[in-house]
Amino acid sequence: MHLTTEKKQEIFEAHGRAKSKTDTGSAESQIALFTERINHITSHLKSNKKDFSAELNLVKLVGKRRSLLNYLQRKDVFRYRDIIKELELRK
Repeated sequence: MHLTTEKKQEIFEAHGRAKSKTDTGSAESQIALFTERINHITSHLKSNKKDFSAELNLVKLVGKRRSLLNYLQRKDVFRYRDIIKELELRK
């Protein structure tokens, strides 16, 4: 999946710390971007069950998002809770 620049900017503006289009480095904006990609790959895999390369990429993205969430939980639990609530993630 190729996200357009406009779509990425919307994600960064909605979930970034500075609420700007250029906030690409914060943990919240990266988690939001990974979540968007995970949701897209998940819907793709529902119709293409034997696409094992997409499945591998999904597992990698989930691991990256999990490690960012763990980092955020260690550093600032309030930011962690906010991003979990915004993106409606479990846990």
